[in-house]
Amino acid sequence: MFKHGTTVAVAFVLAVLLTACGGAPATPAAPANTDAPVATEPFKVAVVMPSAETDLAWSQAMIDALRSIQAEMGGEEAMQISISENMFNVTDAAAALRDYASAGNQLVIAHGTQYGTSMFEVARDFPEVSFAWGTATDTGEAEGFTNVFSYNASAEEGGYVNGVIAAMLSTSNIVGIVGPVEAGDAKAYIDGFEQGVLSMKPDATVNKTYTGSFGDTAAAAEAANTHIAAGADVLTGSAQQVVGAIGVAKERGALWLGTQSSQASLAPDIVVATQLYDWTGVLKDIIAKIQAGTLGGTAYDLTLENGGLKIVFNSEFPGVTPEMQAAVDTAIQGISSGTITVLP
Repeated sequence: MFKHGTTVAVAFVLAVLLTACGGAPATPAAPANTDAPVATEPFKVAVVMPSAETDLAWSQAMIDALRSIQAEMGGEEAMQISISENMFNVTDAAAALRDYASAGNQLVIAHGTQYGTSMFEVARDFPEVSFAWGTATDTGEAEGFTNVFSYNASAEEGGYVNGVIAAMLSTSNIVGIVGPVEAGDAKAYIDGFEQGVLSMKPDATVNKTYTGSFGDTAAAAEAANTHIAAGADVLTGSAQQVVGAIGVAKERGALWLGTQSSQASLAPDIVVATQLYDWTGVLKDIIAKIQAGTLGGTAYDLTLENGGLKIVFNSEFPGVTPEMQAAVDTAIQGISSGTITVLP
């Protein structure tokens, strides 16, 4: 056994010496695995909003779209979302925008026109970061910006369709509108709604109230009470304030038509339909552009034709008739084809 072991050891040493002197070919190195996944950093997006992410209106529509894209991309490992909600104070919002730009976010969203001035100031200081804001159409191109996107909603289109529904539902021929600030997509929605009602019932009465606030639920509730006392049996309204109005409508038996995000969960028996803002397509295109190296310059618009605006009936509301669905389909087709012109 000892002699055999010595022979093996000597043979091993000779083999090593031969290899070192080039007497035997070296074993080739294993080829690199070119199919191995390449580690990538997640796409980072931050959003500053004037209300809660669960406001059933303006802010929630944006968050729902971001969450949907995050899930489609593969979760938090693929996309990170940072949120600053209830940013009523514009100065605080400006600080948040700057902090997010400094923190390595590739996209910073200023979700409110009140943030526009601050957003452009921050965007100028961070030309390598993309910014988006709305509802607006200005990308700052005239001022030399190349890193700003804007987004708008042609809310008058869905407002018109909701007005058609309201006219068909109303037995008193009186409808009430609870508006926030008389500007932007809120005013466009209300103007379109009134036009839709009168297209079906030219003799109908459309009463409008602007509370002067996006978030004053008490003022919205008071406006709803006033409209119902004046005979309105169908109401609508815009912005996060509407939860106050919907509560009153539920208590007093009036019907409700919503916009921006579905409010059916608040009162499934009286919320008939909603014009939904679907920002998913806009955000997907923005992200794709950023990843391809284009940091801004595009202005987007949600419409019924491109699917950014959707009219969705509440499945729990029992009063939707085939005639109503047909009227809605006709209105959508007419607006999309241009045979119906809705003036914001």
